[in-house]
Amino acid sequence: MKWTELSVLTTNEAVEAISNIFHEAGASGVVIEDSTEIKKERVDQFGEIYDLNPNDFPVSGVVIKAYLPASSFLAETVEEIKLAISNLINFDINLGENIFTISEVNEEDWATAWKQYYHPVKISERFTIVPTWEEYTPVSTDELIIELDPGMAFGTGTHPTTVMCLQALEKVINKGDTVVDVGTGSGVLSIAAAMLGAKKVHALDLDEVAVKSARENIKLNNVQHVAEVFHGNLLDTVTEQADVVVANILAEIIMTFTDDAFSIVKPGGLYVTSGIISAKKESVKSALEKSGFMIEEVLMMEDWVAIIARRP
Repeated sequence: MKWTELSVLTTNEAVEAISNIFHEAGASGVVIEDSTEIKKERVDQFGEIYDLNPNDFPVSGVVIKAYLPASSFLAETVEEIKLAISNLINFDINLGENIFTISEVNEEDWATAWKQYYHPVKISERFTIVPTWEEYTPVSTDELIIELDPGMAFGTGTHPTTVMCLQALEKVINKGDTVVDVGTGSGVLSIAAAMLGAKKVHALDLDEVAVKSARENIKLNNVQHVAEVFHGNLLDTVTEQADVVVANILAEIIMTFTDDAFSIVKPGGLYVTSGIISAKKESVKSALEKSGFMIEEVLMMEDWVAIIARRP
């Protein structure tokens, strides 16, 4: 079977939005090649091993790749994708060079080659993300293992925004908490919340592919008795207040429903947000404070920000 590789040279700021466009067009996953990864100084805080090939990365900017099966409708789909990406400037998202290329690959090449880049990664004090095909032995008794199959869609769980959300959840979730996960994607944050002792996790996503992916990953990690995934937009399926709400989505979207989020967080509860490019940090903080939240902590990783806010 032939697959078509769609590639966009853009900016780090546009990664989340363009990835979402690819997913909505039918791609089951994306490849992100960031030029800054090669030059980055790394601290092996959790024992990570890095061996990156410069030939796998662009000279500048970020390349996002997605794969769609060749079909008679492909030309129309490609044009719709191009238009959707171009329209992101209306949301004040910097697209950079925005160079779009198309190539053809064989299924056997695409379906397995990416696995060589994905290995167990310890991303916080307690969490290690492990691909389903890898053998892994925990190095400490309190280590929490999240198994993911990135082939099912929505990435590896190691993007800076996801890492910061996981680190934040480690800090704020108490045993018996109720949690809402807005825009769950792979379900990794819902899985983490359940493993940290939450008694109930309400996850939701507007994308039906994400809903399916999250349900499969939740079952894979045996937390389906705690975490349930719903198809819905933002908070529209949530009817009860929660101790913790987490939203790892675009900054522009976060700022549209801060009042609704405030009403869903219990008094004294916490709202963890990420998916925020550093340039939008102050705007998001202002929107949260305007709705009544108190900013407790701001986490930063590379060009990304996560904010922990409390409802008084």
